[in-house]
Amino acid sequence: MLSHTHIGITDFPRALAFYSTLMAELGHVLKFSDADRGWAGWMPVDTARPLFLIGRPYDGAAASPGNGQMVALLAASRETVRRCHAVALAAGGTDEGAPGLRPHYHSDYYGAYFRDPDAISSASAAIITRKRISTERPSTVQTAVKNVAG
Repeated sequence: MLSHTHIGITDFPRALAFYSTLMAELGHVLKFSDADRGWAGWMPVDTARPLFLIGRPYDGAAASPGNGQMVALLAASRETVRRCHAVALAAGGTDEGAPGLRPHYHSDYYGAYFRDPDAISSASAAIITRKRISTERPSTVQTAVKNVAG
């Protein structure tokens, strides 16, 4: 459904370090990194799309928060959720909610939330796991990166 998602940043080296650690934990590989242009992209190991991109905004203006925007990425398990949360905080992210069930979304959603280390706090990330009860549907772990105001 999606080709790529782009997250605006203000400090490329810091954002690259943060998202490289997070993407590695999720099992995604770096497709490209261009420090001169200030952008980088990751992809799943088994397909070329969708891409997760970070970079300076295309219009040349400073990156700024958005209200109500969210991007979802897949992870493998609740343990991956816990590791991603810990990795994000160790890499300079800010805690927005410890790993745990989020029954207000669904009875078996498991998630953790954090903001990336961007100086303007333009992005926050949520890692959400949904363990499906039915044996007919596979288990899913979802990671979301969302822009938030403030």
